Amino acid sequence: MHLRIYEVDVPTHDTTDPGRKGVHVFTGVADSPATALRRAHEVYDAALAAQQAGLEIPGKQPDCWGVRGLRPGWELEWPAAVAGLWHNPVSWTTRSDFAL
Repeated sequence: MHLRIYEVDVPTHDTTDPGRKGVHVFTGVADSPATALRRAHEVYDAALAAQQAGLEIPGKQPDCWGVRGLRPGWELEWPAAVAGLWHNPVSWTTRSDFAL
């Protein structure tokens, strides 16, 4: 099993103003896009349950999945979620101005 860092982008909207939209981004270690999507949904559900119970949101899990915060009144559109390999935008391997 080859583990890599994945990104899961989940469209979201404000339930009080459906015209306000965004994307909630999750990252963590997984062996496939399907596993990444499942883990993102699991940590989100755990964070939401904790928040609704008045508890602190659980921290980052050993596989690096976690939720830092939730926006009250915003709903995630899980059927439209997209998972793929994460590419670090500040990595020296992706910078076009890198020179030795």
